[in-house]
Amino acid sequence: MTLVAVWLLTACGSVIFLIGAYFIAARPSLLPEDARYMGSTVEGLIDVVPGLSGWLRRVFWVLGGFAGTTGVLVVYVAQTSLSSNRVSGLLVPAAVGAGSVGWMTVVNFMIRSAFRWALLTLCGLWALGLLAGLTAR
Repeated sequence: MTLVAVWLLTACGSVIFLIGAYFIAARPSLLPEDARYMGSTVEGLIDVVPGLSGWLRRVFWVLGGFAGTTGVLVVYVAQTSLSSNRVSGLLVPAAVGAGSVGWMTVVNFMIRSAFRWALLTLCGLWALGLLAGLTAR
């Protein structure tokens, strides 16, 4: 495999790990864009459902844990399996990318999230990494 593929997918896995860390440590339970999508305000939602903020906080802890460990897995696969020059070395990161950051990007476009373009950029880098791995075969 090409070093470019390994580097790009390692970088993408690292970003996924950081997204997970953000969800665990820093993401507010409700962003203004979340409330806007629901036709409300953050304050309005909290007033109607007082326990929503605490519950969502825990949901994002779980989501962050999954994202963080997915990032670790992608880094591991990029550093090990990609160098084996087997087809599975590309199939696994392709499936993980589609199911994680790919789907997250689709949903973020659906809700017109402020993060949609950054996520699309990450998807593009992921695709470039896979393409670099394919062309090196």
